[in-house]
Amino acid sequence: MRSKAKPALTVKVVRLPHAAGLPLPQYQSAGAAGLDLVAAVEEGRPLTLAPGGRALVPTGLVLELPKGIEAQVRPRSGLALRHGVTVLNSPGTIDWDYRGELKVLLVNLGEAAFKVERGARVAQLVVVRVAHAQLKEIRAAPATRRGAGGFGSTGIAIAAAIKGKRSSGTASRRKSKSK
Repeated sequence: MRSKAKPALTVKVVRLPHAAGLPLPQYQSAGAAGLDLVAAVEEGRPLTLAPGGRALVPTGLVLELPKGIEAQVRPRSGLALRHGVTVLNSPGTIDWDYRGELKVLLVNLGEAAFKVERGARVAQLVVVRVAHAQLKEIRAAPATRRGAGGFGSTGIAIAAAIKGKRSSGTASRRKSKSK
């Protein structure tokens, strides 16, 4: 199902000879964030990824992204769930000034070999605006509620806060009963 929504911007695409006959990337629904990328491997000669193997899968496309735009290559959830196949450098960044062929770095984290056939949907392409930052060095960063916590720390902090409220509420009730 192709999206009929008017695109917010235009990305020019060069189709290389080995992508002849393949569809251009498409949104599969009106609410899809990513365009599906297909493999431009040779017909009848699939690329086989052994368990633990990785390979660059050609798409046969060269993008001309507008300045200030990047394209992110992201995994397809169905491939990851069913086969353990994902994009190794996820998200892979395609900078606006890159003019080489768009390739997808797939890895097989599954237990069985996986064949990439011509025209198979192998990844998603999400097109986003980029803001360039100017870094300014300072002596110390101001404190925040989160602090230096990372890798799941906000969930831990929330759980601790909830537990603390329960504990303090229980202690208050005990004190009032003992009076």
